[in-house]
Amino acid sequence: MVMDQEKGLFDVLIIGGGPIGLACGLEAQKAGLKYMIIEKGSLVNSIYRYPFNMNFFSTSERLEIGGSPFISVNPKPNRNEALEYYRRVAESRNLTVHLFEEVTGVKPLPDGLYDVQTGKALYRTKNIIIAIGFYDIPVLLNVRGENLPKVTHYYKEPHFYYRQKVVVVGANNSSVDAALETFRKGADVTMVVRGSEIGERVKYWARPDIVNRLKEGSIKVYFHSAITEIRSHEVDIQTPDGKVTIENDYVIAATGYQPNFSFLEKIGIRFSDDQFRLPEYSTETQESNMPGIYLAGVVCGGMNTHVWFIENSRVHAEQIMAHIQTKSLVHAA
Repeated sequence: MVMDQEKGLFDVLIIGGGPIGLACGLEAQKAGLKYMIIEKGSLVNSIYRYPFNMNFFSTSERLEIGGSPFISVNPKPNRNEALEYYRRVAESRNLTVHLFEEVTGVKPLPDGLYDVQTGKALYRTKNIIIAIGFYDIPVLLNVRGENLPKVTHYYKEPHFYYRQKVVVVGANNSSVDAALETFRKGADVTMVVRGSEIGERVKYWARPDIVNRLKEGSIKVYFHSAITEIRSHEVDIQTPDGKVTIENDYVIAATGYQPNFSFLEKIGIRFSDDQFRLPEYSTETQESNMPGIYLAGVVCGGMNTHVWFIENSRVHAEQIMAHIQTKSLVHAA
């Protein structure tokens, strides 16, 4: 593909159309920069893929971007309210967003610019902001049978599991929501938890609920345990008392997600060599080890996915845009 000459040179291209990518676009717009947001899926694609009945832990004002008010009828906004809010922001602020266009490559040029290749076009830019999330790549169980159709890493809603024998893997918010909702819609639920208890970070209104259901036995649980094999109608679980085989119809593996490390490494981003795989960037400017390439939002946490959220990474947009403008002024002088 050849570069679309009509689009010309961008000041900044933003990879990722989630809340933080949109926040970066709003800041670029405010600064009068030529920008574009490129998203491989739908607008705020990660939120779109959340469970239908999910409520945010944060209050609505902590999810706001660009000064646009987020009014919710609930103390904690839900998925549908968030989708409506971010659509309204993108539309009312006339953000330049290309949806369902995936970035396939980033090439540095000798003059300090970058070519950004997508499945549809080639763009040239002075700066890149990577604001991708981590919801597209699940952390796998790496056990036999994980690829069976009965196994999912993306729980959506409970009705499907009525009168089914369901195993839920994990002990944090996603797994607790799935266990409680499917149980209340008539599923026979068993949880498999690697640790000794339900996670401390579970939403304060859900944790006592799940703990009580486990205590009374209405939801079964194996602590200090892990699935070792999944078959069409059974699951093997390694427990402290040895291997247990239980009947099973479906497995919801709420084992977490991870950033697209291969994409980031291909661009040239460096990572720490520990288990967290933290990307290299300045906490003052958000600029990575690659000059002119910035990181924003949850991607900054690497495998430590419980550090950055919408509410505490919105500031990344302001930090990045301030640095880009400073560079422009220096070059102009």
